[in-house]
Amino acid sequence: MEEKGLIKQFWVAVVAVALLIHVSVSVPFVVLHGITAACSDPTNANFTQLLMNLSGSQGSCLEIGDGFFASMLMPLTQQAEIACEKVKQMKELSQGYNIVGRSQMEQGNLVARGLIEFCDGGPPVYNYISLGGPHAGISSVPTCGAQMPGLVCDAFDALVKADVYSEFVQDHFAPSGYFKNPMDMKRYLENSKYLPKLSNEIPNQRNSTYKDRFTSLHNLVLVKFQNETIIIPNDSTWFGFYPDGQVEPVLPANKTALYTEDWIGLKTLDAAGKVKFVSVPGGHLEMADHDVLKYIVPYLQNQS
Repeated sequence: MEEKGLIKQFWVAVVAVALLIHVSVSVPFVVLHGITAACSDPTNANFTQLLMNLSGSQGSCLEIGDGFFASMLMPLTQQAEIACEKVKQMKELSQGYNIVGRSQMEQGNLVARGLIEFCDGGPPVYNYISLGGPHAGISSVPTCGAQMPGLVCDAFDALVKADVYSEFVQDHFAPSGYFKNPMDMKRYLENSKYLPKLSNEIPNQRNSTYKDRFTSLHNLVLVKFQNETIIIPNDSTWFGFYPDGQVEPVLPANKTALYTEDWIGLKTLDAAGKVKFVSVPGGHLEMADHDVLKYIVPYLQNQS
């Protein structure tokens, strides 16, 4: 009897130590920056470091291509493939990681969703914090404005004015992959090469694996900026969009077919209390420090 008691005590001690070790392990995170940006930019570098300092977790900014031009000109499918290969090669992510999508348009968030849904053999994603991501698409394509000089900008804006659903534009202009014209849903579903697949919108081509991976998230935090002027409509950050064939009103997420028919599992996550619809003051990516502490940091801190 005494020997059995000693054995029991031994295994209790082993389990206790194992639990302590498990709980103390910090889950790393990656930051995905937005369009016309790079990880080396002071804003992205400082933001990544800030999150590391506040959360105590190891973090890194995940670069795709050369950053600035790749984010604009590389098709999103290719961006997601590169991101997938990179995270699979990062040993520190092998047991799972969190994602912060810092979207100055698409790359920070739609590539992040590509990592979650498309990345075969990739490490699991636990928490996904989306900052201003156009998840349901945009109905107005951004022009480069003053962000690129001279002839480069002129050529870029010419692409925007061209047929956004043509194969050439889809292959050479990243935002075309998530432009959704509610008045031309047929061409969107047939010719847009990224968002229809990502959101499981194409009838008879819905992939249950994408839904399974998306619903495996522990938390989905969707941050909308109240004075947003880049993403049109703004409710796209919460998966809201216009009804097919109409340009008003904007449907909230839970009134869209993507939600009610649960194409990617958003409804399932929401019913489980895993979706946080967050609204903060400010324009695109203008997030106060106290909001960072409240809505981002808790999902990056040490977790079992």
